[in-house]
Amino acid sequence: MALRYFCTTNISTRQHDFSAKILVPSSLSLTNSRMHSSTPETNTKTKSTADNLKSLVNTLVLPSISSSPLHSLHRGNWVKLICGASFEDVVDIRNLSLVYTLAGVDCIDCAADASVVSAVNEGIEAARDIVCLRKPWVMISVNDDKDLHFRKAEFDPEDCPADCSRPCENVCPASAISFLGKSSGISYNTEAPSVLKDGVITERCYGCGRCLPVCPYDKIREVTYVRDAIATADLIKKNDVDAMEIHTSGRQSTLFEQLWSALGDSVENLKLIAVSLPNVGDSTISSMNYMFSIMKPNLQSFNLWQLDGRPMSGDIGRGATKESIAFAVQLAKEKERPPGFLQLAGGTNAHTIEGLKKEGLFQTTISEYLHDDKSAINSSDSPHALISGIAYGGYARKIVGRVLRSMQSQHGGAASIEDHSEYLLMALKEALALVGPIKCS
Repeated sequence: MALRYFCTTNISTRQHDFSAKILVPSSLSLTNSRMHSSTPETNTKTKSTADNLKSLVNTLVLPSISSSPLHSLHRGNWVKLICGASFEDVVDIRNLSLVYTLAGVDCIDCAADASVVSAVNEGIEAARDIVCLRKPWVMISVNDDKDLHFRKAEFDPEDCPADCSRPCENVCPASAISFLGKSSGISYNTEAPSVLKDGVITERCYGCGRCLPVCPYDKIREVTYVRDAIATADLIKKNDVDAMEIHTSGRQSTLFEQLWSALGDSVENLKLIAVSLPNVGDSTISSMNYMFSIMKPNLQSFNLWQLDGRPMSGDIGRGATKESIAFAVQLAKEKERPPGFLQLAGGTNAHTIEGLKKEGLFQTTISEYLHDDKSAINSSDSPHALISGIAYGGYARKIVGRVLRSMQSQHGGAASIEDHSEYLLMALKEALALVGPIKCS
């Protein structure tokens, strides 16, 4: 693959500020050996542009990119991309995985579906073909009961009045609702890119629920589901998956135990097992301890607790991250919490690091955090970061998704971003602005 542009970069990292200035001279058009005849001049340009991209990634991204995901967890600079437990658009997932692998994420979390997992791995390998990078872990998400992350919107577009203003289409952050009469012309149907269907584009809907209250005729309904444990176990055993996340309410321990039992010995193949749970107040710690006691007998990997503040809201605005930070503050001083890394999610965005810093929790060890309360520090306390990292979902997809939508409007819904280098650079710039501050601190 030939990468086809010249770029210069100017990086600044200071507190919350991380920016990349990328210049792409118009005189350098896209080149590809499959599209253009080869000449000494074009070969020289192609080599130069490929070298410049490698220089961009190596310079821009991260002194820490060579470190393992496990090392990032210990240091407190772990970053996870959440593609979405219900998001199944394999073209977007592949492109997102490619871009965020180049940006240096440690893990990519996706739906427990074989085609989705394949798309993530394909995106990762496409990124590693561009620059030699360590491989981020691939995580799949499952649930033990009804959960906001495991649902789809559904309605019959034939029931929609002709004069409806279609607020559902406007409010959807995933461009998962479309009508032929008002569509942008972009098709997300990867089997037949020229066909655009009315209503909910199922593979793009990730269950945020924002369309439900805005329908003036109450025509939209939610469809919930639970991932099959046996199918999940088979998927894990294929060795394409490094980690698993169980979404739970923290209130139904019996259902959690049933899921864990059904997964059987498949969990022995994993490097990390995460449990994502909301803040359930005073019972949070007891729920965590009980779930850990269920996992412990056959837990052979590291474990992580995902503190799910305000689910699927990071793209809404600055304040969305407050609940995840408050959750972290609540658990930071809890002496009775079970073993495991702590990671923020749910409402996380570009303001999350700033919030953690204000609370003294950004890349801080337990002894540093509790330095004024020596009695609360145990000799057995970990010397590693108290908050291991941040998972970015809706916000991460939004900032790169804008670039993907622009590319697809020009080149079709099935376009691969590495084939359109100017868009790859724009997307990488957006991703680095999010990942860079935690990786380069």
